[in-house]
Amino acid sequence: MDTLESLFRRLEQLNEIGAALSKERDIERLLENILVAAKTITHADGGTLYRMSEDGRSLRFEIVRTDSLRIALGGTTGNPISFPNVPLYDERGEPNNSMIAAFAALHDETVNIADAYTEAGFDFSGTRKFDERTGYRSKSFLTVPMKNHENEIIGVLQLLNCLDPETGAVVTFSAADRRLAESLASQAAIALTNRQLVVQLEELFESFISLINLAIDEKSPYTGGHCERVPVLTMMLAEAANEAVEGPLAEFVMSDKDRYELKIAGLLHDCGKVTTPVHVVDKATKLQTIFDRIHLVDTRFEILKRDAELDALKRILALRESRDPAAEIAAWTDLERERRAIEADRDFLRKSNVGGEAMSPEDQQRVRDIGLRRKWRNVDGVEADFLSADEIENLTIRAGTLTQKEREIINYHIVATIKMLEQLPWPKHLKNVPEYAGGHHERMDGKGYPKGLTREQMSVQARTMGIADIFEALTAKDRPYKHGMKLSEAIRILGNFRLNGHIDPDLFDVFIRERVYLSYAERFLDPRQIDEVDVAAIPGYQP
Repeated sequence: MDTLESLFRRLEQLNEIGAALSKERDIERLLENILVAAKTITHADGGTLYRMSEDGRSLRFEIVRTDSLRIALGGTTGNPISFPNVPLYDERGEPNNSMIAAFAALHDETVNIADAYTEAGFDFSGTRKFDERTGYRSKSFLTVPMKNHENEIIGVLQLLNCLDPETGAVVTFSAADRRLAESLASQAAIALTNRQLVVQLEELFESFISLINLAIDEKSPYTGGHCERVPVLTMMLAEAANEAVEGPLAEFVMSDKDRYELKIAGLLHDCGKVTTPVHVVDKATKLQTIFDRIHLVDTRFEILKRDAELDALKRILALRESRDPAAEIAAWTDLERERRAIEADRDFLRKSNVGGEAMSPEDQQRVRDIGLRRKWRNVDGVEADFLSADEIENLTIRAGTLTQKEREIINYHIVATIKMLEQLPWPKHLKNVPEYAGGHHERMDGKGYPKGLTREQMSVQARTMGIADIFEALTAKDRPYKHGMKLSEAIRILGNFRLNGHIDPDLFDVFIRERVYLSYAERFLDPRQIDEVDVAAIPGYQP
């Protein structure tokens, strides 16, 4: 019999176990801790923890332990459990009362067996075969159902071979063992259910985030890839910074909660793009709106060519009447010259319509000259400038495909992101999500947007996301208006951003030193983009 002192000690142990279980976040580790704690508090040599299957018709093995045989399966061990589920009902739908774990679950009843070999009413054939194969002697069993707060059976805790603390002999589980095991099973079931509810809520929340990103993806397949890749690169760089043991980032440390918070921020960093018009997000050429207006310009050129041909033919007919062959030849020559000039201007505008890295002032002026010098007769028969003011504005964009007004529309997505995220009642462990997600367009020198924050006003996490956002954009191979840059070119540009105060210098150094860029490239870039990077030539890098 347990002494009073022993009972008090085990009760204290039970309280400590209950407190520890309530803090565990990982479900596999939680299940493992439940079984290990039950074994410890009842002095059991072995044990199994079963969980109810999703359909409620069987028990599946989750954790198996037998200390004397050094058997450890399931949980965090990495050793899979190959045992089939324990059915709760037979083929006819009758309750499976012959197996002790199934009986305990079906009848919500604790079963305490002194000796499996002499106990009648239960099928221990599997146990006997195990003993014959291993030389073990399975004797005492204590099987306890696990119920959640809604009084539903969610699993079964089964303990094997209670060992006398003094002699080590296998004895029957005592009444105190039973009460302690039942109490622990109750606490464990609540802890497990709570953890499952938290996981389900997290999964629901992440699914909702995926739903937002899917909506963005449906609007634009190009931004969809961006929403997937930036969080990954953000976490890669944050982990590299977390592992720094010296230098400016040596004190930066992330817990599992910090990681989850940053992950959520990464997934939501562009959620405001649901408000951005599709024709701006996907603007592949300078004249694109709902469609590419370069085709309208092409039509005008065709009209110019036909007008030139008509004028030339009228001249030629008149010259033939006057019988002036030399003048007729000159007219044909003038027509051919005008055709070539029209084709040259058309080819130039087509080329100008494709947004590049930079458009020279001379090319910009040529667009204006074509637009204002050339005239065409519109559908109303009125002579008009060849290009409208809006078309000239778009075709003279210096870099990329967006006008200043369209850039402001694009940039507004970060304002929308912040507004949307600040409306949510974030729990304590996610309270920094709006700051992390909303800061990826800020600059270290305070010239970013939307708030113009300086480096000192931003968290390391927000600065990390800023680098990830830029590098992903430079190397993305699925944008309609640009090709994905080669690795060396993207890093060179990123290095210049470091020098001009655009990105965090310490995180940039980690990005290069820990070769984060290469790990990302091998996962997401086209092999043709991955070229040799001369670390010594990277602008601003300080090894």
